[in-house]
Amino acid sequence: MVPIAPVKGVWQPFAGTTETPGLSYLHERRHKRELRLESAKKATLVAESGHADTERTLLFTLRNAFVSTLQAKAVLQLAKDNLTYYDHVLDVSRERFKAGDIAQIDLDRLELQRVQYESDLQTATVTLRTAKIQLLTLLNDRTPIEQFDVTGLFDFKDQLMPQEDFRKIALDTRPDLRAAVQAVDKAQTDHRLAIANGSTDPTFGAWYTHNGSFNNPAATNTIGVSVDVPLRIFDRNQGEKLRTQIDIARTQKLRDAAEAQVLSDVDSGYATLDSALTLLRPYKARYLEQSVRVRDTILFAYQHGGASLLDFLNAESEYRSVQLSYVNLIGSYLTAAAQMNLAVGREVIQ
Repeated sequence: MVPIAPVKGVWQPFAGTTETPGLSYLHERRHKRELRLESAKKATLVAESGHADTERTLLFTLRNAFVSTLQAKAVLQLAKDNLTYYDHVLDVSRERFKAGDIAQIDLDRLELQRVQYESDLQTATVTLRTAKIQLLTLLNDRTPIEQFDVTGLFDFKDQLMPQEDFRKIALDTRPDLRAAVQAVDKAQTDHRLAIANGSTDPTFGAWYTHNGSFNNPAATNTIGVSVDVPLRIFDRNQGEKLRTQIDIARTQKLRDAAEAQVLSDVDSGYATLDSALTLLRPYKARYLEQSVRVRDTILFAYQHGGASLLDFLNAESEYRSVQLSYVNLIGSYLTAAAQMNLAVGREVIQ
């Protein structure tokens, strides 16, 4: 402490103040600084993988909205084609009625059946508008719905990679699984850091004083060094050591659960995709052509008296059902393909 005394009868409390510059350095043993930096870098990698996983799920949602819009467009076009075809049938039937070839009751039944086609058209129009609204919302686009349209391939690919190939790609690509693996690595680093933090860190210091001793007039310039070593008798970071060790086991279990979920997603997506292809193949190979042939044949027979009105209406209903089922199956296939891309973690089915 610097003594305070009057100088020439005047109190000057800071007159005897001296400056003592000093330097100290905390020496962190057992690579504490390096481990903290390594832990921070690994936390960044985990965050990046989590961000990539969020992008993966958002892309799946956007792809589903796009597929729904394409499917709604296909259904709307089918409804328009069906209505146009049926209007042509009605025009021919009216001419036949005028010629006395069919009865009034038959013409009335044909005209009443048009309500179903009009209903299909209106339902498809509303569905398409709703799908566009959802897609615009996901895109954060303010384009008017009437000016917004999408184009894309609304079809399916007949070939499918083996299931094991999808599994291998998923295990190498899925960002959530990668994040789980990185979390285990970070937990191990944190445990090493906790062990290192249990060690004692000395502090080295040095100082210099000019005219620093008031008891020794000869001590004009004084330098000194010091070493401070804290005694950690009861605190060796035992709690953090145990917590980080438990965290390693927890993250390993989470990694195993993430890997099991990845394989489950791939297997489920593959089964759905394969089921859709199993149904689509006979539709494209036989059923579509057969429905057109049956409808046209029954119509020709009905117009020439070889089939009843009920036969024609049944054939028309079967044609509409088969065509609509095919469109919906393609939509299911594209949705399953998007699900498989989500399960794998990258674009494997275009």
